[in-house]
Amino acid sequence: MIKKSSILVFILTVFLSSCNSDSNEPLKVQPIKYKYGYDESKYSFEEKKVGRGDTFGDILEDQGIDYPEIYRALQKTKNDVDFRKLQLGKPYTLIYTNDSIPKLKAFVYHPTIEGYSFIQLKDSVYGKTLKKTRTYKDLSASGIINNSLYLTLEEQDKDPLLTYYLSDIYAWTIDFFRLDKGDKFKVIYTEAYVDDSIPVGITKIKAAYFVHKGVERYAFEYETDSIKGIVEYLDQDGKNLRKAFLQSPIKFGRISSRYNLRRRIALYGNRVRAHKGTDFAAPVGTPIMSTANGTIIESSYTRANGRYVKVRHNNTYDTQYLHMRKSNVKVGQFIEQGDVIGWVGMTGNTSGPHVCYRFWKNGIQVDPFKQKLPEAKPINESLKNKYFSDIVLIKSELDSVIIKNKTSI
Repeated sequence: MIKKSSILVFILTVFLSSCNSDSNEPLKVQPIKYKYGYDESKYSFEEKKVGRGDTFGDILEDQGIDYPEIYRALQKTKNDVDFRKLQLGKPYTLIYTNDSIPKLKAFVYHPTIEGYSFIQLKDSVYGKTLKKTRTYKDLSASGIINNSLYLTLEEQDKDPLLTYYLSDIYAWTIDFFRLDKGDKFKVIYTEAYVDDSIPVGITKIKAAYFVHKGVERYAFEYETDSIKGIVEYLDQDGKNLRKAFLQSPIKFGRISSRYNLRRRIALYGNRVRAHKGTDFAAPVGTPIMSTANGTIIESSYTRANGRYVKVRHNNTYDTQYLHMRKSNVKVGQFIEQGDVIGWVGMTGNTSGPHVCYRFWKNGIQVDPFKQKLPEAKPINESLKNKYFSDIVLIKSELDSVIIKNKTSI
């Protein structure tokens, strides 16, 4: 018969031997690490990329899974995942069991960095498409322009889309084809991230500041109509930056020829041939936008104009867009400012790809850059005091941004 004292000695011996007499730290338990929901200690993961001609069926058949099983899995998960067309170069992950003979447990496809599609093939078959949670950060950028806005931002490793957003905000007040050396800017914007470190795009511009030709222009994002959800950009005086007409029918490019009634052309014996439009040079296929709301009154083709579109904006103003590769509208169609009405081409009498932008006022072709064009509807007077109060903080933040100066290479 075992004595109780012997049992007590055994228990104490086991307890003491399990303790670290030199440390008071508790025994640490290693946390389980999961990847795509699988314990990393029990599964292995192989990362690959979609090759030319690869299909979901081909990939799984190479892993020893026969077609009937693949078909059943796809049918069961067709409402949850779509692997009908895998994109060349996109990554995918094969998840295997850690058995003596590894078996393919699941397939994970990563079409974008923002999420992935997943299908489990063994045990219970199911599929799901997951989107990573976005986080948002407010960032700032600034600079003195020595060459172009794009190059100034590129030198700072900033998202080049900032150029697009700023040109869009100031499209009615600044000619971005003719920025001056020494122009300055500051901007506060929000950028989205996944995994807290991978940027996936700018979501909005909160505030901006631009000095062009010595004139300061602030821009603050503001909801001017909470019922309709209308958001505008207003300046420091509460005036709408949007005007009735855009400065240009294309986002980016250059003015290759201006409105000039005394233009001489060498090909015509250096004779005076009036040019009643403004030419914006841009690559073939560049979208052409209507510079204001209006109705399409012509969408046709002539030997000189090539493929062209004409828009009636009201009883005073018409605009016309020449040498298109293709039109995107029909006669009678109502279009809004910024709508794509066609694409830059080389149709008609032209020596290079561009859009010739023509502007009528009271039936007479005029230079749009010398007109005092109407502004958009101003902010409601009853909202102005609230606006001035609401922008105090963001204006203070913008003013505190130090303008960086880096000479372009």
